[in-house]
Amino acid sequence: MTSHHRRQASPPRAAGFSPRDGAATDAVLPDILRESRTRLVFGNGTLDEVGRAAKAEGASRVLLVTDPGIVRAGHVQRAVDSLESNGLTVTVFDGVAENPTTEHVDAGLAVAKRERIDFLIGLGGGSSMDCAKGINFLLTGGGRIQDYWGVGKATEPMLPMIAVPTTAGTGSEAQSFALICDAVTRQKMACGDPKATCRLAMLDPELTITQPRAVACATGIDALSHAVETAGTTRRNEVSLEFTRQAWRRLESSFETAIADPTDGPARSGMLLGAHLAGAAIEHSMLGAAHACANPLTARFGVTHGVAVGLLLPHVVRFNAATGANPYEAITDDPLRLARRIEDMLDSAELPRSLAVLNIPREALADLAGEAVQQWTMRFNPRPMTAADAATVYAAAFGVG
Repeated sequence: MTSHHRRQASPPRAAGFSPRDGAATDAVLPDILRESRTRLVFGNGTLDEVGRAAKAEGASRVLLVTDPGIVRAGHVQRAVDSLESNGLTVTVFDGVAENPTTEHVDAGLAVAKRERIDFLIGLGGGSSMDCAKGINFLLTGGGRIQDYWGVGKATEPMLPMIAVPTTAGTGSEAQSFALICDAVTRQKMACGDPKATCRLAMLDPELTITQPRAVACATGIDALSHAVETAGTTRRNEVSLEFTRQAWRRLESSFETAIADPTDGPARSGMLLGAHLAGAAIEHSMLGAAHACANPLTARFGVTHGVAVGLLLPHVVRFNAATGANPYEAITDDPLRLARRIEDMLDSAELPRSLAVLNIPREALADLAGEAVQQWTMRFNPRPMTAADAATVYAAAFGVG
């Protein structure tokens, strides 16, 4: 379903927007956030300030990119009300689906062109935010998404964007990358450019209460995987490692509580802020083999990304530590204990730990391994991984009880 909602707003109330970091929450924001190009507003009720924030950034005609589930949860109407009450014209594009494709981006682009929008808001999970970035690439630079696959391909200034995540997962709001799937080849394309960085990320922990449990589990494990992989990549540095440490501390201590009791405020806040910090770590460090091995499972068999990466992560950690090195020393002094801790969290979330349980045929493992080593993130893994190595990782993941 795609709805196009456009209304001329009532006269504006107040000009200017001066966010108070951490407003309406007890969270203490770490100093490392000063290293992020995206300004952060964090606190319960933040969504109701999105209109004032967009107006302060110069918005006039806004495209709000989201999905039908976020519409049903009521978050879209709250955002529209806030935007309109600040004198902005709003068009809602809710045609985003999980793992957005070039078709989703093209559909949103048609709406953006027709409505002559000058500002973007991504409201939802990583799919909504990535799709909004994809629309921004094409609206400002033309061409196809494939033209922006890689880094630094945007040749024109891009429209300002605000991201409002409703899941504690991808951290897309902190990144200059959009992950878009080619609708024909099913290849996941990472399109990154500093121009695509969101001006503002508005994190409202209350929005995550409406996540279905399965979504909370999968996105939460995804966030944890970001903290783990950024700790060990070949591109890690002092800035990325501080983001990683801050992310892991919040995510590891909050995950089980947030899953067991979604109304627990501190746990919910810890997950949302932790996911943002892990996303910022990716921006400075990239990811590794767990994501490289997860992508073919999603593309070929439709396995939810968080489920795939969580299942593979302990096996990748053990592979990377098998030489006696500890690439994860920023978050643990024992990689094997880290792998067991990840498995405990998978169990607490009742997420699968076996490819066999997901009905992945054993005979597909070799092809999956061949595809995995071609993935972009594989080049940043702390230990080089060949196709034979990847097949061994898949085989280990296949046979877990």
